[in-house]
Amino acid sequence: MRRAPRICGVDEAGRGPIAGPVFAAAVVLEPGHGISGLKDSKLLAAAKREFLADQIRSRALAWSVAWASVEEIDEINILQATLLAMRRAVEGLGFVPEEALIDGNRCPALACPARAIVGGDRSQPAISAASILAKTARDAEMRRLHALFPQYRLDRHKGYATREHLALLDRHGPCEIHRQSCAPVRNLKLPF
Repeated sequence: MRRAPRICGVDEAGRGPIAGPVFAAAVVLEPGHGISGLKDSKLLAAAKREFLADQIRSRALAWSVAWASVEEIDEINILQATLLAMRRAVEGLGFVPEEALIDGNRCPALACPARAIVGGDRSQPAISAASILAKTARDAEMRRLHALFPQYRLDRHKGYATREHLALLDRHGPCEIHRQSCAPVRNLKLPF
């Protein structure tokens, strides 16, 4: 019996913030994976995302989460860092999939064929699963960074340029977790 092609879904989390790394995930689901409720992570409550992330990690044929650091974002820009994190996630699967379905309009350089799908996190279950894993992993990292830098309240805004975060950035100045390539950070004096 011939096995189903191993097609991975790939998505990112954290392109828009001004602090923290950008994460990406790659997920290969088998037909009949039995995970219900997969959709774009942004459309799910945090508790539902965490529940589904556990389901994905236990039921997916393969999954991988990777990231690009703040230093990499500042050095090569957020788009290239996102593509780098995506490539790392696919390479982390431990095998070369037959195809990678990428959420968005750009594909990273991969060892397999890749297809960009705008809105793929809403239409492709494997991309939805990748969206959930990337988002939950990044949120966990931002909670970890909050424990190190509580003055920025990263647990609340996850590094996005909210009014609160910008006010705290103005009060405390940026630190090493802030992206120097982002205008709100670049325009402030560094304390280190």
